[in-house]
Amino acid sequence: MDIESSNSNSRDDKSTSVRIAVFGAGGRVGRAAVAEAVARGHRVTAVVRDPAVHGDLEGEGVALVRGDATDAASVAALAAGHDAVVHAAARLDVPSEEYFTAAAKALVAGLTEAKVRRLLTLGIATTLETAPGVRLMDAPEFPEAWRAFAQGHVAEFELLAAEAGPELDWLMVVPPLDLNAEAERTGAYRTAVGTVVEGPGRIGHADLALALLDEIERPRHSRVQLAVSL
Repeated sequence: MDIESSNSNSRDDKSTSVRIAVFGAGGRVGRAAVAEAVARGHRVTAVVRDPAVHGDLEGEGVALVRGDATDAASVAALAAGHDAVVHAAARLDVPSEEYFTAAAKALVAGLTEAKVRRLLTLGIATTLETAPGVRLMDAPEFPEAWRAFAQGHVAEFELLAAEAGPELDWLMVVPPLDLNAEAERTGAYRTAVGTVVEGPGRIGHADLALALLDEIERPRHSRVQLAVSL
């Protein structure tokens, strides 16, 4: 298991301001990513399906726009001129595999056209390995409905691996099952590549956003599932 540690409070470097587009900015993780990016002095395009519902997102450093992560033309138009994209969107009214494969195809095509180099997309902990070749979702007692949702992220990962060219540096960031929007920010997290992170198995949205922005400012992982937990 490849485990690392990070503590934002110990960083003494100052990163150059970048432009980041966040698809799914109206969700809890998306909002946390927007807030973390703005706090670091970056410029953010907050992409949502209905700007009228998320008007509170717009403010200094944040442009609120309508967009669709499953539409390559929309992705290309909105991502043009940005340095990185975060895909934090999900749909519960569309079958998981249908949505996440459509989004992966559109993101690969749209970001390649827009010449955006870095993509971070969110995964789900049930797709991580607990032992070599054994994922949480493979357990016999694992609920079938949950397995179907997890399979969407598996298909997304496989599609990114197969279709994203070398010009797109992508990473799937995977939080633990206990993801708490109300948890206070600790400024620290640990990571593991492709496997569950040993320990409490929980993280708050603010610390997850910290990991996302760290990987944008100083990319350390590429084309893998990066598990993030306290």
